[in-house]
Amino acid sequence: MFSAASFRPAVLPGLLGAALLSGCARTADNFTPRIVVSGSDGGTVSQNAQAAVHGYVLDDVGVTQIKVNDQPVTIEGSHKIANFKFQPDAKNGKAEYTITARDAAGHTSKETVTVVVDTTPPQIQVKSFNRVGNLIRVSGVATDNTRVAQILIDGNRLNITPGQKVEFYAETSGIYADITVLDVAGNKATRRAQ
Repeated sequence: MFSAASFRPAVLPGLLGAALLSGCARTADNFTPRIVVSGSDGGTVSQNAQAAVHGYVLDDVGVTQIKVNDQPVTIEGSHKIANFKFQPDAKNGKAEYTITARDAAGHTSKETVTVVVDTTPPQIQVKSFNRVGNLIRVSGVATDNTRVAQILIDGNRLNITPGQKVEFYAETSGIYADITVLDVAGNKATRRAQ
């Protein structure tokens, strides 16, 4: 049996600290950084070579380094959601970049992104145009060298599945139908069907 006099005050905090820490278990970091690049299909399409590529890296312990083609880039925001951007050099129309991210535990991830400079506007082909009183029915095909992203008839966006060739049909009112087609780079084509 111990008496109160046998415990020294300097020993008590050490025993208490050891007892508290024995209940804590540190888990290993098994999560590799997750790289996300803006744009779809793991790449980006732009109207000009001056557009920056944006993205972010997610990691549970924190991102310590991001490189693009082995060149470090500045990490913006927090280190658990690390934003980045870089200026591509895609003057020839297409370029590939390898993005590498490293976390505080030493895990790395790589992602290859293709940057395409697209200055070609989509094409619009009207297949039918019918007017009955004030009602207009128009159908056609929109095509693009990369991908048709949106089709608008008189400013109203149609529900489409994006692709290189997209058929459309719409009903509107008035004398004519203004058709606008946008591709993924933001190139725009317009046509008035009447």
